Amino acid sequence: MRETPIDYSQKWLRSQAGPRVCRALGLSYRMRLTAFQCGETCLTYMSAVVGHGRLAAAKMRQATSTAFDNMTDRTLRVRRLGRVEYGAALETQKDTERAVLAGQEPDTLLLLEHPHTLTLGRGATSGGIITPQEVLDKRGVTVFETNRGGKVTYHGLGQIVGYPIVNLSPDREDVHRYVRDLEEVLIRALSDFGIESFRIKGLTGVHTTQGKVAAIGVHIARWITTHGFALNVNTDLSFFDLIIACEGEPVTSMRRLLGGELEMKGVEDRIIARFAEVFEMNLEEGAAVV
Repeated sequence: MRETPIDYSQKWLRSQAGPRVCRALGLSYRMRLTAFQCGETCLTYMSAVVGHGRLAAAKMRQATSTAFDNMTDRTLRVRRLGRVEYGAALETQKDTERAVLAGQEPDTLLLLEHPHTLTLGRGATSGGIITPQEVLDKRGVTVFETNRGGKVTYHGLGQIVGYPIVNLSPDREDVHRYVRDLEEVLIRALSDFGIESFRIKGLTGVHTTQGKVAAIGVHIARWITTHGFALNVNTDLSFFDLIIACEGEPVTSMRRLLGGELEMKGVEDRIIARFAEVFEMNLEEGAAVV
């Protein structure tokens, strides 16, 4: 197959000579990354460098910087969905994922509450649910298999579930960083209520001295994220007795930690603010929080 100018320019940017010339022209790493990812920009940049045209190179610097700014000036849309059955929420995730991937919608954070539900992640085993089906039926608990990471977890009333549908490309293409960032969002939000929380090496989620307060399980395809986190706010923790949760670690809730019930909207507000902060996004107009 004949090599195109774009192919050649990308190969050149990967070579040892490419970065040297970029540095000589004063182009930052992120500018070079943008040039690499934008075909036309990359080709124009190559023309400027190969022709040794300083004016063209200066214009290219400006164009690449503008392109990078446009790519990283991210808007976050927040949708508060209230109480949603798990299957319906899954369909909403899929629809939003397709729209974000196609560039038809901005990065979106879905916040909601599920009726009593047990979800099985990719790492779940048949022994994760330790309660007979008739007991689950009596307590109104449904079971879903999912494509998220993790094992079995509980979703239910009094719990805030967040599904970020976010395009991690080009500057956040790191799965581990994404999970750590979600943890950071929740750690900061909890600190707004005076709750000290932390990570535990080798585990996901957010922990306190009294147990795990938030679970995280994600799925990423073509760098678009789905699934997300579940924060126990006013949760009835007895439902976790239906499963082997979090490798047997005890679970807790904000209500138990603080000794009283919290307003769900107030907790959502802090999650939204901290999410925009950690992911360096601007809230869509109308999504402002106090």
